[in-house]
Amino acid sequence: MSHEHVSNTKRIWTVFGILSIITIVEVILGIIKPASLHNNSLIGMNLLNWIFIILTGVKAYYIVYAFMHMEGEKSSLRYAVIAPLIFLVAYLLFILLVEGNYVFEVFKNSTIKWNF
Repeated sequence: MSHEHVSNTKRIWTVFGILSIITIVEVILGIIKPASLHNNSLIGMNLLNWIFIILTGVKAYYIVYAFMHMEGEKSSLRYAVIAPLIFLVAYLLFILLVEGNYVFEVFKNSTIKWNF
């Protein structure tokens, strides 16, 4: 039985290109900080932060999809791997944002001084 070697060079460069473009967009947005995104908020956080969270999530999904070879698996296995991660990341973000806002409000509205 003979196995033919298949080159993945094109796929590797495609993945590299997509991840690079997303990273470049994130860096440019982080440097420029457009006022229209930075000064407007949605659900208690500015739009720029939401864009960073979404782009980072897209990169993480694509890394799992490409480098863990999930594109060749059944959809049920893909969802079994990705769904808990999406839930846990969303839960972590919720906890961090709620607790961070609480700490900010405590320092902003009380006699406790900002000593850090």
